[in-house]
Amino acid sequence: MSNIKNIAFDLGGVVLALSYEQAVARFEEIGLRNARQHLDAFEQKGIFGDLEAGRISAETFRTELSRLIGRELSMDECYYAWHGYVDHVPPQNLEALLNLRSRGYKVCLLSNTNPFMMQWAGRDFDGQGHPISYFFDAMYLSYQCGVMKPHREIFEMMLRGQQSLPQETLFVDDGERNVQAAAALGMLTLCPHDNEDWIQPLEQFLK
Repeated sequence: MSNIKNIAFDLGGVVLALSYEQAVARFEEIGLRNARQHLDAFEQKGIFGDLEAGRISAETFRTELSRLIGRELSMDECYYAWHGYVDHVPPQNLEALLNLRSRGYKVCLLSNTNPFMMQWAGRDFDGQGHPISYFFDAMYLSYQCGVMKPHREIFEMMLRGQQSLPQETLFVDDGERNVQAAAALGMLTLCPHDNEDWIQPLEQFLK
């Protein structure tokens, strides 16, 4: 029998299907010419990283991105561009999260993300009126925690918040560096490739 009690999930590429190319296209559309150099699928850098690490506010990001682009951007344009990362939210993933919770597992989100992404996710995440918080017991978001994966501090915050030991925790993330950081702290890990089905491999872990 598995002794896993706590399961922590990454958001992009795991819970929801990501589209890096769509994000690049949208940032280019609002005027960021070298968008590909600024954007990353796993850990953002520059003002994008500052936003996700909670070092700057959404408003400061808007101001700084406006300066980079050379024209005044609206918050809606920033939201539109960031939302390009969302391809779709597979219903089977959400059903799996609710199923795990119904079986008594503590299920949390551990994500490098930002206020623009959570503005969307906090409203109608599943297309049926449920916010993302409906599917998790707790959420550990980089911009709120003030630190990003793969830094150990955010993993330690999650373990404290979940009141779980590393050896009782399974961490599911499509980023190799994040998974290695979790494993170094003693957690069990599952690293599906970007947007790959993780439900069956996860069930194997729980047997």
